[in-house]
Amino acid sequence: MEYKVAVIKGDCIGPEIVNEAMKIMDKVAEKFGHTFRYEQLLLGGASIDAYGVPLTEETLEKAKKSDGILMGSIGGDTTTSPWYKLPADKRPEAGLLAIRKGLGLFANMRPAVLYEELKGACPLKDSIIGDGFDFVVMRELTGGLYFGERKTVVEDGVLTAYDSLTYNENEIRRIAVKGFETAMKRRKKVTSVDKANVLDSSRLWRKVVEEVAKDYPEVTLEHMLVDNCAMQLVKDPTQFDVVLTENMFGDILSDEASMVTGSIGMLSSASLGEGKLGLYEPSHGSAPDIAGQNKANPIATILSAAMMLRYSFDLDKEADAIEAAVKEVLKQGYRTVDIMSEGHTLVGTKEMGDAIAACI
Repeated sequence: MEYKVAVIKGDCIGPEIVNEAMKIMDKVAEKFGHTFRYEQLLLGGASIDAYGVPLTEETLEKAKKSDGILMGSIGGDTTTSPWYKLPADKRPEAGLLAIRKGLGLFANMRPAVLYEELKGACPLKDSIIGDGFDFVVMRELTGGLYFGERKTVVEDGVLTAYDSLTYNENEIRRIAVKGFETAMKRRKKVTSVDKANVLDSSRLWRKVVEEVAKDYPEVTLEHMLVDNCAMQLVKDPTQFDVVLTENMFGDILSDEASMVTGSIGMLSSASLGEGKLGLYEPSHGSAPDIAGQNKANPIATILSAAMMLRYSFDLDKEADAIEAAVKEVLKQGYRTVDIMSEGHTLVGTKEMGDAIAACI
């Protein structure tokens, strides 16, 4: 099979880590008889440098015509980079928000996996993590508080700020469907997280999720208040399979989930829409302090490529092969600096990519 992949290497460590992911994809293509046609696109700081804006219409149109989008990290040092002297709508991250909106990517999927070989990096006790954990945070990405009406005004002589949290039933239904579909590929459990004891938006969220659940009788649904979920993530993360939640709650909980795995450098993510097209990127930032030094951990980006094969291309065996190769390399003791511990072998970005490719 032949697939057209839009490649956005991004800024700082972005090109380094994306190069390694492409190396792995090329090895998969060789082993499984596929062809990946890459088209290089610019976004964020790289686009600002080339075109004066963080996202061009041409880039967006080319991304729309691809089968999947593989992206590195966007942005730079917010204190020293000239990109951050520009108006907010011209900064690198504005391009990321714009491409998500332009592609209709309303669902953010962020796996949180603790590998057996990296248990020592987890801040939780062995009695809590057991043999490790593997769950996914499914976050609604284009609605809620972050996209609601906002204003700051003076009322009765007092400066007052308003932020509106708004969801309609269609927005909730489509992200719920993504959550249940994902659960069907996994252990068939959905934990829907809300604040239904306080918020009207959460009560609607719960109502619609329960309606969607009727179409997936094989999936177990439970509801959990967001404050309890934050506690349960550190008390017993092994209980979760798919955590389904709205935008702000998902933003917070997914970062908490990343820390209980021990290193954000291991965590992939996908932003999905109604069809198969998705944008796949690591959960971590652009790490300008180590850019160009062959120190960045490419595993999150490599695992993001595996997600693209699984969710956009339906190449489950190929995605399994990448994930198995990552586990094997960790078992062999190879470590980048962010996950390094005594008794293991320190390698750079390129060397980690080479080792994973050799295990495909």
